[in-house]
Amino acid sequence: MVVEYDGTDYCGWQRQKNGLSIQQVLEETIRLITQEKVTVFGSGRTDAGVHALNQVASFRSNTRLPAEILYRGINGLLPPDIVLKALEEVAWEFSALRDARGKVYFYRICNKRLRPALNRNYFWFIHQPLNLPLMEQAAQYLVGRHDFSCFCATGSDVKDHTRTVTSINISSVEDGLLEITIEAQGFLKYMVRNIVGTLVDVGRGKRKPSEMKEIIDSCDRNIAGITAPARGLYLKEVKY
Repeated sequence: MVVEYDGTDYCGWQRQKNGLSIQQVLEETIRLITQEKVTVFGSGRTDAGVHALNQVASFRSNTRLPAEILYRGINGLLPPDIVLKALEEVAWEFSALRDARGKVYFYRICNKRLRPALNRNYFWFIHQPLNLPLMEQAAQYLVGRHDFSCFCATGSDVKDHTRTVTSINISSVEDGLLEITIEAQGFLKYMVRNIVGTLVDVGRGKRKPSEMKEIIDSCDRNIAGITAPARGLYLKEVKY
């Protein structure tokens, strides 16, 4: 399945005891159609408030219903903020999680003097002018294979913090709306949001672009910038 969702009202992708998740909604909806208890595996977790344009997920079922009927039936029962963009049958051994080879995220920043009233759940509003050329210089230090401990959430139980960032681009998509797009083979918890928070410090003039190398080399989360709000983050694409 390729799933698009607005993460505003959810506790994230993964099932949680303290809130409603995207995974839970999908599993319960599929169960209504197939009369089977299924487990839906996503390509990875997205945090509370994070959105997705093309999250990939898979599940196993013994149903004899054709894929097109499943597709229409599931979409017919899903809430308005979740939609299947595609559903097809794949090899039994396929795993949306294990077979993923790379992901692309983008982060939206509204950089205007006046705070907009509309779409406030879909970007980070920053009224101070941001220096894009300086942010672009700083971003290039992130490309390549590094230990990204400095951008990993405190308390994460992941032992290996080495990841490969293949590209990072900062662009102005329309008047006052900026997008920071990052592609990597894999990401650590809060990694994109922590990178964005640090790049914003550079854009505000609080840090020099060259300090990005020092931050990476330090492997110290306390030296990097703040965690950008979840509402500006989108999972754009999963590569296989």
